[in-house]
This record gives sequence, structure tokens and C-alpha cells, in this order.
Amino acid sequence: MTRARAAFVAALLLLTGGGAVAAFTAQDAPPATPRARDATDDAVDPDPSSAPGDPSLQRIDRAVARGLRWLATQQQPSGGWVGDCGHKQGDSYAVYDTAQRQQDDGDAHVGVSALAGLALLADGQQVDEGPWADSFDRLITWLIRSQDEFGYLCDGTTRMYSHSFGVLLLSQLSGMTTRHHERVERALQQAVAFTESAQNEHGAWRYQPFTLEADLSVTVCQVQALRAARDAGIAVKKGVIERVVDYVRASKIERGWSEGAFYYKIRGRGAYEKTSYAINAAAVTSLHSAGLYDEREYGGALEYLVQARDENFARTDHFYFWYGNWYAAQAFWTEGGPRWRRYWSELSETLLSTQAADGRWHNTIGPGDAFATAVACALLRLPAQYLPIFRG
Repeated sequence: MTRARAAFVAALLLLTGGGAVAAFTAQDAPPATPRARDATDDAVDPDPSSAPGDPSLQRIDRAVARGLRWLATQQQPSGGWVGDCGHKQGDSYAVYDTAQRQQDDGDAHVGVSALAGLALLADGQQVDEGPWADSFDRLITWLIRSQDEFGYLCDGTTRMYSHSFGVLLLSQLSGMTTRHHERVERALQQAVAFTESAQNEHGAWRYQPFTLEADLSVTVCQVQALRAARDAGIAVKKGVIERVVDYVRASKIERGWSEGAFYYKIRGRGAYEKTSYAINAAAVTSLHSAGLYDEREYGGALEYLVQARDENFARTDHFYFWYGNWYAAQAFWTEGGPRWRRYWSELSETLLSTQAADGRWHNTIGPGDAFATAVACALLRLPAQYLPIFRG
């Protein structure tokens, strides 16, 4: 099946309800579906990347192939990929564990490695056979080996951000491999149980597990991972998701120039002080992941994304661009309509025009080029709908 045909079939499934996914709001509730995509949405075009003003599917094919070839050269002997571990510090990125240290010691970065695997799956690559089978075998073996006895996915000094992307990768692998199915399933169950146990009393998560601090950025990673795990057949506690929804709703800005957008933090130092492009993308996607598709919940956040897009797109070397658009793309795709078409036209052209000659994308402020390249490849394949979590 061609990629264009696959996208068309995926769109039909969404329109007919065959692609619907279960809501979190009740463990035994009927499936919840996003807004039905209509005939003007790119998803129902057999070539969703070739709308007027958008790049051709052939350009995207070439860019993704070059990006994945570069990623292949970066896979470590351990089976993972390396990246600078750090945290936000204003508009900078404070590194506390370098990619070079990981490489020297045979470690890897769980988050970057998981995103590399997701990029391959988003391209429709097979896990158990084909040109990437050996890469998948080494990646899966390393990722499961990095899991501790409590279910935490951590190698070196990676933290809850990375754990959630590891859970997301395992959930997407779950239905795509026969050879690794049993150990992937077991690791996924343990990782989900750890995520649930690490949720704090406020219904959220922070960089480290089991802390009273919380922010919306880390929280959305966890809830999307839990949604993906539930779609893969793993039981997720109803109360965990109900507390997440309460936390996200409590983060909504009720007045002022950012009314309708969402705060980065509502607890501890810096609470109720800032919002951003990435945070609002995270908020919308977290509510979608919880099975909520009513724009009255997050319409202000969508408008914030539209208004702040030019500023965000001006810094493609910054982790704000890559992390923010990982979630903004999913938010706009799920919503569909004119906003999605305008967003996709600008995002795809920006990605294609910033790819380096050797196939990579650059991220100088953040985990590094492997991180950016994995995200870029996955996003360029979003309309193809090979990755289950991209289906809304």
C-alpha cells in the first residue's frame, strides 16, 4: 500500500468511526472521537501533502529518507541514541549530562532514542523485517534493559520526560512486532504502573518522579503516553486521568490578555507567571489525549498557537520549536479545517527548508541534532497516519 493510499484509508477510518479511540474519562465508556474531518481537510485528500501551497509528497519522501539515513549513522553500539540531558533555564538549556559522556560510557538518552524509534514507525518501517529490523532489535533490547525493577525507563540521567517517550514508543511497538511482543508488552505494563504511581497529589508530574512539584509540560508527556498505552490494550486507572483533567483545567488562564490559554505551572515557585507556545500546544494535546474534543475547553489555547506561531518558527534551532510543534502539530491535525491547512503548509515548508545537507536538522539549544531530526521526520509523516498516536 502506498503512503498516499495509507493516508486515505486512515482518513476513511476516522470518518467512519473505525479509527476511533477510547476515551479515558471512564474505563468502560464507549469510544470517544475527535471532530469528524470533512472533505476540506487534507486527511481525506489521497495526497495530503500536496494541497495548493504545500510541498509535494515527493519532497517529503526525499527529506524523510535523508533524515532517517542520518539518524542511522547516529545509533550507538548500545542500541540507543545520545543527546544532551538538561532542563529549561529561561530561554536557554542547562546541560547536566552531555551526549559525549553518554557515548563514552555506553549510555544513551531514553527520550531521544524513543523519538528516533517513533520517527521510523511514523515512516511506515517494519519492526521485525526489512532494512530497519536490526536497528529496531538493538533499540528495543537497549530500551528494555534500561528499565529498572520499578518500571522506570532511565539510562544515565534521563528523567520523567524521557520515561514518557519510552512508554509512548513501547505502546506503538506493541501491535507492530511479533518477535518482541511479549517483552514489549511486559515492559509497557510495568512502565505504565510506574507512571501512575509517580503522579503527585495534584494530578500531575514534574522532572523527577514522586515530587510535589508539577508543570503542564511534563504532564502532557505522561498523559499522552498513558493514552497510547490504553489504546494498545493496557489498563490505565480511571482516577489517574480524572486527576490529570482536573489539573489541566485548573491551569487555564481565566482573565487578562492571555485569557483562555494555559499556565506553565500552578504550584510552587513560578506558579501563575507564564504561558508559551509549547505549553498551550501541550494543553490542547493533553485534553485530546484524555478524550476531550470540545473546543470550549481549549479554544483560547488554539488561538494562542495561531498568534504565536511566527515567533516560534523563527527559532528552529531551539528546543521550544521542536517540543512545541511536536504537540502543536497533533493538536491542529486533530482539530482539522483551515487552521490545520495553514499550519501544515507553514510547518512542512519550514522543515524542508531548514534541513542540512547531510540530512539532519539542527538543535543547538536543547538535546541536540538527533532529537531535532527524529521530531522532524515524524512530523513530516504525520498526515500519512502510520503512527497510531497521530490519529487523534
